Amino acid sequence: QVQLVESGGGLVQAGGSLRPSCAASGSIFSRNEMGWFRPAPGKQRELVATITSGGSTVYADSVKGRFTISTDNAKNTVYLQMNSLKPEDTAVYYCNAVFYSDYRTYHYWGQGTQVTVSS
Repeated sequence: QVQLVESGGGLVQAGGSLRPSCAASGSIFSRNEMGWFRPAPGKQRELVATITSGGSTVYADSVKGRFTISTDNAKNTVYLQMNSLKPEDTAVYYCNAVFYSDYRTYHYWGQGTQVTVSS
């Protein structure tokens, strides 16, 4: 019912910047949370950044001060501005959306976008 389409990954030198985006389409609920995850050692995904429909944000300690998450509600799109990139930021970044209805919570994942940072 809802699809998340990611774009904007790529390859950059250490210290460079990227700004991947994630556009949601389908049945969108006004109360929601969207974020970015990447694989952690041991294979499970870890939170990079998230933002709620109320504007609250959460960042992993490793990206605080370097990454900024934002949304364009008119376009149902979330962005991740990544500055001062480090080789250890290299990963597949996955967009996640959580929608809250009056009855249940819905979860969706994007296909992932590759971010590679060279030394």
